[in-house]
Amino acid sequence: MKKKNRSGFIIACVTPAILLFIIFMIIPTIDVFRMSLYKWGGYTANKTFVGLENFMKLSKNPKFYQAFQNSILLIVVVTLVTFSLALIFAYILSREKIKGQNFFRIVFYIPNILSVVVISAIFSAIYDPNQGLLNSFLNLFRGGDPILWLGSQKLVIYSVAIAMVWQAIGYYMVMYMASMANVPLSLYESASLEGAGKIKQFFSITLPLIWTNIRTTLTFFIISTINMSFLMVKAMTNGGPDGASSVFLSYMYQEAYTNSSYGYGMAIGVTVFIFSFALAGVLNAVTKREEIEF
Repeated sequence: MKKKNRSGFIIACVTPAILLFIIFMIIPTIDVFRMSLYKWGGYTANKTFVGLENFMKLSKNPKFYQAFQNSILLIVVVTLVTFSLALIFAYILSREKIKGQNFFRIVFYIPNILSVVVISAIFSAIYDPNQGLLNSFLNLFRGGDPILWLGSQKLVIYSVAIAMVWQAIGYYMVMYMASMANVPLSLYESASLEGAGKIKQFFSITLPLIWTNIRTTLTFFIISTINMSFLMVKAMTNGGPDGASSVFLSYMYQEAYTNSSYGYGMAIGVTVFIFSFALAGVLNAVTKREEIEF
């Protein structure tokens, strides 16, 4: 009887979560795949089945390739800079005797608790060509016309990348500090006796022992960057100037809800979905290594 009661309790607890996951995740995902095969404006009942026509149109559209290029650029640049700085800061605050470590943890973590709208407003003010902090500082060393950080096709995507890095560093720094706190101090002491310096200890002891955490957060961060890039771009530039900061999801949103090409927008969504899963699979394969126990 006890086993039956236990099984019934587990089923009762798990069933609502499974139903919610099916209703709000599985069914909408299937519907996205289905609607990508139709030509539909999204606001009428007239739907025309076109098969793979939306995907063929997508493969020939230069705007999609521009959004794809910007998304890849953000994934690579933001990931490399964020994780490099997060690991360095985490190591310094964990291994070095610095006064006010808890204060620095809080300061670094604050950007993560701010909304995307607030962060976008902060950086839009910093990038303001006339009264922005960045141009005001640069004007102390240079003259000429102000730099259009969000108005230049060459600079806008990197300006968005800086805002994304600033928002994410603190969160991952705190996570890595927690992992580094579990590394035995005796390993560092032994390495010091052997003549290994701080940099050697970082690459030979710290990184290998927290690699599992790095691998997990790396996959999560890269996939979430696709969503975060859309929010940042939507709030800061809306894809401008002339599509120079357009990314996967901003282009999908524009086509589906602004240009009333819902079926075509869903084809973009399917492409992003497949790309995300493929990217996650490649990351898991590339970063897989034997776990080191201590």
